[in-house]
Amino acid sequence: MGVVAKRSSMIFYSGTDDHFSHRVRIVLAEKGVAVDIVNVSGEQGPEELAELNPYNSVPTLLDRDLVLYESKVMMEYLDERFPHPPLLPVYPVARAQSRLWMHRIEREWCPMVDRIRTGGKKEAEKARKELRESLVGISPIFEDMPFFMSEEFTLVDCCLAPILWRLPELDIELPEKQVQPLMEYMSRVFERDAFKASLNEREKEMRG
Repeated sequence: MGVVAKRSSMIFYSGTDDHFSHRVRIVLAEKGVAVDIVNVSGEQGPEELAELNPYNSVPTLLDRDLVLYESKVMMEYLDERFPHPPLLPVYPVARAQSRLWMHRIEREWCPMVDRIRTGGKKEAEKARKELRESLVGISPIFEDMPFFMSEEFTLVDCCLAPILWRLPELDIELPEKQVQPLMEYMSRVFERDAFKASLNEREKEMRG
């Protein structure tokens, strides 16, 4: 992992195929945080994970005596603990709007990803169609701003990027001519050094 610089007091238990873990890894990479990443694949994690996290789940972040096990809490904690570069707007109204977008991604798009991956055939197909249509619908917002409703890269982009990266694996093909602004946004995000550094071996294979 590109974000592992040296032995650190911070340990991140990360799912190898989990978009919630991926979003936190993007934040860690954007901040240049020295962190030890423990990759967890499948249902069975290391023994210490069950002792740290009552849900025995990933992602889980350990920073000295602090244990966090909800991705948005981790992301905001890291943004406050390592303030440069900032990944939320300075002004309260804009910060609240960003948090609301993060909430909407969590409520609307993340469940669609889960249904595509784990649902029955009909349920997966329905979720695939809904997610594709939703992404086509948001494409115009990137005509005026380089990032999600923002001139700067933010935590909202950190939440959205792992889903967009997984589209080929989710068997979702976007109509490129119809969503050119979204395609350009994806290229901008995927070309960021921090995004490249955030990818684990499993994720690199998703796009060859």
